[in-house]
Amino acid sequence: MNPILTTAFKAARRAGQMMTRASGNLDTVKIDSKAFNDFVSNVDRESEMILVDALKESYPHHKITCEESGSHGKDNAEYEWIIDPLDGTTNFLHGHPQYAISMALLHKGVLQEALVYAPERNDLYMASRGKGALLNDRRVRVSSCIELNRCLIGTGFPVVDQSITDKYLAILKDFLSKTAGCRREGAAALDLCSVACGRLDGFFEFNLKSWDIAAGALIVQEAGGIVTDMKGNGSWLETGDVVAGNPKVLAQMLQIIEAHQ
Repeated sequence: MNPILTTAFKAARRAGQMMTRASGNLDTVKIDSKAFNDFVSNVDRESEMILVDALKESYPHHKITCEESGSHGKDNAEYEWIIDPLDGTTNFLHGHPQYAISMALLHKGVLQEALVYAPERNDLYMASRGKGALLNDRRVRVSSCIELNRCLIGTGFPVVDQSITDKYLAILKDFLSKTAGCRREGAAALDLCSVACGRLDGFFEFNLKSWDIAAGALIVQEAGGIVTDMKGNGSWLETGDVVAGNPKVLAQMLQIIEAHQ
């Protein structure tokens, strides 16, 4: 583990320990609603504070972009952290153990380092550009499945912005009829890590935020996968529309999605 990821993991582990304690007494967690089906808790905010304070101390000249508190540091900084302090808040609030801390570092706009930590399982996913992807110090690779009818595909429902629900359901119907099945687990960072590990053969979702996907996307890429937007282009970090998988599967997924654009 390089020094940057070591710093990130130490902070993520502290935040994860706080989450684990809070998960044992969910009745005391304070919950606010940011928008329809979009919740934030004091656990999200405390986790973010732990992460931001640690990064500011170690890297005072880095910009930090967070889900809850916005931007910290200078806009023209060469390095930028993109952080989701609790991806899968709704899962966490219901005691469903599918949530994680997601941290990514960009240099001049290019993803360089990624860490996703799932405290409930004590699983640590990491990647450094050009150096591969790891789960708990074991190298991981995307699946080798090339036949779509044998593939398991991950997805996410459009629960906040429901203006695209009809289009999404039409796409999902096609995937259900042409694959071995679809899964929706409610934490995009972990869904992307499942693609990197070959547990899912592909993943797609609309209208995500950069902090939902930045770290997981680099982990997929370093595991041999491809990440694009819904048109097969590279604007996924800006648009939040993301498709991921091994090269053969991703091409077939894009064909299904394109038919509904």
